[in-house]
Amino acid sequence: MQQLLEGEKELIIEKVGEILGKHGSDRENLIPILQEVQDSLGYLPGLSMEIIAEAMDIPSVDVFGLTTFYNQFRLNPPGKHQIKICMGTACYMVGGRIALESFERHLKIGEGETTSDRKYSLETVACVGCCAIAPVVVVNEDIEGKVTPTRVDGLMLAFEADEQEEEQKEAEENEEKGD
Repeated sequence: MQQLLEGEKELIIEKVGEILGKHGSDRENLIPILQEVQDSLGYLPGLSMEIIAEAMDIPSVDVFGLTTFYNQFRLNPPGKHQIKICMGTACYMVGGRIALESFERHLKIGEGETTSDRKYSLETVACVGCCAIAPVVVVNEDIEGKVTPTRVDGLMLAFEADEQEEEQKEAEENEEKGD
């Protein structure tokens, strides 16, 4: 499970408490409660499932089992940059798996995971609908076609350059505020 960031534990307790207060603790409300917690937090942290299980007087393993059964639930926080590799037939046949493996090697995470700094998350999707430019990767909301390992390297370099630019702007703004 993903490590919680500073202040996140308190936020989880607060949001889950609000949602449970609104829905009550009837077991029939479990899925709507989980959906709302995920909408609020972006994913379902383990702590949220434990709180929900305790409030509903059901084993936490049952809540966890439900969340892993339905693919609508995310157990890892989304990254700042969400990378989705198409695994539809056309993309898979012309290198979708190779693109996925390239991202996994570069980011040092597996499919369905988020980097520890929460900058990147990696997942596969069934079909993007851009078969003519397969293999396709959706980076945030941008579609990238004909993705090869070399293209993955280029995308990652672009991310790093953008991040350095953002850090430089932030440092300049902080410097201006300090004057």
